[in-house]
Amino acid sequence: MTNRLVVLASGSGSNLQAVIDACSAGSIDAEVVGVVSNRIDAYGLVRAEEAGIDTELVQRLDGEVRQDYDTRLAGAVSSFEPDWVVLAGWMRLLTMNFLAHFPERVVNLHPALPGQLPGTRAIERAWTEACAGTRTSSGVMVHLVPDEGVDDGPVLAVREIPVDTSGTLESFAELVHTTEHALLVETLSTLCSE
Repeated sequence: MTNRLVVLASGSGSNLQAVIDACSAGSIDAEVVGVVSNRIDAYGLVRAEEAGIDTELVQRLDGEVRQDYDTRLAGAVSSFEPDWVVLAGWMRLLTMNFLAHFPERVVNLHPALPGQLPGTRAIERAWTEACAGTRTSSGVMVHLVPDEGVDDGPVLAVREIPVDTSGTLESFAELVHTTEHALLVETLSTLCSE
């Protein structure tokens, strides 16, 4: 039976596009059945609509606490009956009010190696450290999100990337994003074939 994926995306959705394309090509035994965003201007919503995938916008209400937002978000995601929830550029920390609904089924992508550079702007921070001479490599990891820890759940896959400071931040970022797309597709392919 084909796996049902729901992708949460806050931004441009390039990782989402890689997953959509891989599902269409049969590289992942799955279908993206829904895309949820917290930002009305997220290009990921456009990508989903162009692919004929249902979308839902779940924005934070004025004064709404994180836990209440996550309860509403869980309801929206649950309505798609996902086998896996994929965080692809989702720029909000999730609480147990969301995660408890999908135990061992939330997959996150982070542009750094395990235990390094948690949180936002990891690519830029890796570049800055490399330029300062304190880092020679970074990477990408795909991991499960069992709890409220930041980018520190059980690791599913890792790929190391050298930081070549003779290039530019933009070229390094492009290499990281290309690596993200490939690693996320490979990991989901494995998860959806088990």
